[in-house]
Amino acid sequence: MEIPPQLQCLFSAEVEESGESFVVDVPENEIQTGDLEAGKTYRVALFATESSPQPRSAGSQSDGVQEPPVEEGETRRVEIEDIGEQGDGIALVERGYVVIVPDAELGERVAVEIHNVQVNVAFAEVAERLPLDE
Repeated sequence: MEIPPQLQCLFSAEVEESGESFVVDVPENEIQTGDLEAGKTYRVALFATESSPQPRSAGSQSDGVQEPPVEEGETRRVEIEDIGEQGDGIALVERGYVVIVPDAELGERVAVEIHNVQVNVAFAEVAERLPLDE
C-alpha cells in the first residue's frame, strides 16, 4: 500500500455521538509529537475495522509499546490492500498493524488464521475466500 507523504498520523478511535454531531478524539500524544496542532483543520479519513479494539489493561503495554492487535490462532476477516515485494498479500488491521497473507490477491476479502505474531507484523494463512460484498 502506498502511503501518501501528506499523512501526518494514524491511530484508532471510536466515533462518538455528541448531540447532533459525531466526535473522534485525537490522542494527546499526536499533539505532543508535533504532528498536529490544536485549533488547526485537518482532512480525516475513516476506515472500518473488522472489530473494535478491546480496551487494554494497564499492564498490557511495556515501555509505551502497544501489544499487537492480533493473537496466534485467531481468525480474522480482512481485505488484501496491497501486494508485497515477495508477492504476498498485505492487510491492515487496527492501528495500521500489518498482516502478511501468502496466496492472496489484491482486493480479495479473506478469512485468515493468524500463525505468527511479531511486534509490528503478523503472518497468516487463508482459511476461506469471501465474496466481496460480505
